[in-house]
This record gives sequence, C-alpha cells and structure tokens, in this order.
Amino acid sequence: MTAANFAASSPDRTTARVRLRPTMSSDLQFVVSLEQDPENLAHITPWEQTQHEAAIRFPDFRHFIIEGGPDLEAVGFLILIGCRSQNQSLELKRMVVRAKGAGFGRAALRVAKRVAFDDLGAHRLFLDVKAGNSRAKALYDSEGFVVEGQLRDAVKVQGGYETLIVMSMLQPEFVGRRGLGLELRA
Repeated sequence: MTAANFAASSPDRTTARVRLRPTMSSDLQFVVSLEQDPENLAHITPWEQTQHEAAIRFPDFRHFIIEGGPDLEAVGFLILIGCRSQNQSLELKRMVVRAKGAGFGRAALRVAKRVAFDDLGAHRLFLDVKAGNSRAKALYDSEGFVVEGQLRDAVKVQGGYETLIVMSMLQPEFVGRRGLGLELRA
C-alpha cells in the first residue's frame, strides 16, 4: 500500500485534503510527541513507543501517518486494529491530529472509513471515545457513527475514572451514506 492509494479530498469540499501513508519507524518520535501533548493527553490513553513499534509491524494493525496541507506534511496519525478479523469488525483505535479545527481529523476519518470498508472488507468499524471528549464525539456523530453503549468508568484518569462511549458504523450504513454523496468513492 502506498500513500497515493489513500489520497482523497472531502466529497463536500468543506474539509481539508489529506492522505494516509503507512507509519515508518522514523515517524514514531512524532507519534509519541502528539500523544504526549497536553491538549491530546486528556482524550487518549497513550502508548509506549514500543507499542507503536509493534503496531507498525503486526499484520492485524494498520498504523498511518496523516499528511495534510499544501505540502502534505505530517499532521497526525491513526491506527486501525482487526484488519484480519474473521468477524470483519475493525476498530479505529486512535486518531490524533496536531492542528485542531483545520479539517484534518474529519478528512482522515473519511479516508479511514474508505480504507476499512472498501480496502479491508470490514462489515463493522467501531471506536470508543471518552465521554468528556465532546469535540470528537460530535465529529463521529456527524460522520454517521451510531452510539452502541457506554463502558462506565472504564479508564482510570487522574482523579478518578472516565466512561467510554462505544460507537460504530456498519458497511450498509457506509454504502447508504456514499449513495447520498457523504462518503468518499473508491
């Protein structure tokens, strides 16, 4: 898989142009620095660099650098898990972007959905989001993800625990959104 295979623009032209390229070992300092950024730390459970190293090598994972902007510079990363699942159920494990509000997250999510459903043959794409992360929750809602339920007090955070909201999209829902022009074409 090359980066060019994943280049795409938003169908509604309101979000940024991005492309996903496989993460290389040389990208891991960037990935870890994004996770350690205080603006992101509140919304994720960061991994050690060795976990990211394993993820870029393990065939069941797809670890991508999100490139965007006029020079297609690294603006974030995302991780898909379950790429070889016999249940065809993939997890968007993590998506972190550096520049909030620039449209890179929305555009990357749209490309990730296309990769999951078109390229990897997923039937279901799911994720969890911390209940306090209203910005991400609003993005997933607006991109067609459906709330499945909550994992109450599932993550230990400073000062207590945080609830996770589980959301998903099914392949027929993705196809329906594509028919309405809301999703990227293969």
